[in-house]
Amino acid sequence: MVPVRTCIGCRQQVEQNTVVRFALEGDQVVLDAQRRKPGRGAWLHPSRGCIDTALQRKAFHRAFRQPVQTAQISFGAVEALTVNEESGLERDEHPMSTDG
Repeated sequence: MVPVRTCIGCRQQVEQNTVVRFALEGDQVVLDAQRRKPGRGAWLHPSRGCIDTALQRKAFHRAFRQPVQTAQISFGAVEALTVNEESGLERDEHPMSTDG
C-alpha cells in the first residue's frame, strides 16, 4: 500500500509516488529529491500549475507552519527530477556524459 499525501497546490490527495517532497534548510524551502531530509515536508505535484498555485497561496508557509523563503523554488529543478525518474535513473544518479 502506497502512502497518501496531499498536494499543497491543488489540495488533491494522491499516492506519494506521484508528488515531489520539499523540506526546509534553515528557513529556505528546498527540493528533497531523495525524500530523506529531516523534519516536516511539503508535497507537490511536479506541474507548473501546482507550483504557481502553491506560491500564490503561500501554501509553503502554512505547510511548514512558519514564514519561509520560496524565491529559489524553480519549476526547472522539479521538471529535471521527474525526467530522471521517467528515464529510470535513481533519485541520486545523474546521466553520464558520453563526450570523449
